[in-house]
Amino acid sequence: MLRKQWQIFLHYLAAFGYWLVCASLIGGLCGLVGALFAIIVEEATVIRESQEVLLYFLPLGGVLIALLYKGLKLPISLGTDEIISSVRSQEGVPILMAPAIFISTALTHLLGGSAGREGAALQLGGSIGVALGHLTKPHRDHWRIFELCGMAALFSALFGTPFAAAIFVIEIIEVGKINDRALLPCVISAVTAHFTARFVGAPEDHFPLAQGLASFGPVTALQAAGVGIACAATALLFCSVMHVCQKGIKHAVKNDFLRAALGGVMVVALSLLLGTREYNGGGMHVIANALQGSARPEMFLLKILFTAVTLSAGFKGGEIVPSFFVGATMGCVFAPLIGLSPALGAALGIVGVFCGVTNAPLASIMLSAELFGVEYLPLFGIAVCVSFMLSGHCSLYHAQMFAEPKLGRED
Repeated sequence: MLRKQWQIFLHYLAAFGYWLVCASLIGGLCGLVGALFAIIVEEATVIRESQEVLLYFLPLGGVLIALLYKGLKLPISLGTDEIISSVRSQEGVPILMAPAIFISTALTHLLGGSAGREGAALQLGGSIGVALGHLTKPHRDHWRIFELCGMAALFSALFGTPFAAAIFVIEIIEVGKINDRALLPCVISAVTAHFTARFVGAPEDHFPLAQGLASFGPVTALQAAGVGIACAATALLFCSVMHVCQKGIKHAVKNDFLRAALGGVMVVALSLLLGTREYNGGGMHVIANALQGSARPEMFLLKILFTAVTLSAGFKGGEIVPSFFVGATMGCVFAPLIGLSPALGAALGIVGVFCGVTNAPLASIMLSAELFGVEYLPLFGIAVCVSFMLSGHCSLYHAQMFAEPKLGRED
């Protein structure tokens, strides 16, 4: 009996060594790519903010992105949904997806499209994971883990939240069904990528949150639940506008080049009409201001509009950073109405809306701990759980599946 147990232990130890090597390689490579990508996007943002005339070239940028995808023989609609589907089907993704999303996201940020970076992170990472899988020729059952490791690593390199990244990629594929076999490999790759990116000098997002804004008790628990309700409603609005806009614009303008150009024109016109550049790019400075207690009531609605137009037209980047913007500004404005600090409301809004649009409650709670510390963890947990339940089956990702209905089966 003891000998058999020892043999089992050695078998698991060998598997641990295998994933330690493979996941570390994926994490190291993704950390380097993620660091380079983060630096380029950061520089693109700095250049755009110093050269406001670049915004007028956004329609041309949209045409160039469409031309890039056509030249690489990739559909311009190719995105995070295809990555999620490929993990489930184990069919892999085209390696040319990596340079396409890298260049197009940088161009979107340089010229002022309203987009984030996580779309690029998941697509870049998935492509790299699959490519390394081709080189090492793993067992077929390991293909999806290689892809998930790449996704977690790139997400971690860009956002500096390795454990949230690892949990996020194994939680979003099928809600209610976690591929826990991929947990350790994803953690290894995410942590490796995090340290690699920081060593190379990738910029790290800081979300300062003052201490002592609230203590956990019956009143603050109810207030956090109230913010969670607002987050769920905001998530529903965000997802609905995104999906309606994507379907409507694609139906109205079938030509990819014309659609990209018109989308760019609309973003430029909206920016000029409002007389502000706050909604161009990711808007990290607006998020930082909201966490200091400063935001205007209309900001979250306008960011939803800008993001929907940008991404529906064919520009690239992703919706997660915009969801941070939306959640932070909404929470900052809503929280004082129920007696909560606007700064804490902004932080709760970030993780609550993130959960509502991705259906990833465990990753959201971990994200709150890695971004803001554990002082307010019970309040974050309440807001996340409420948002998760009340947001229903809405999702930013069409390919996301639900293993079980959130309210259970009635039969």
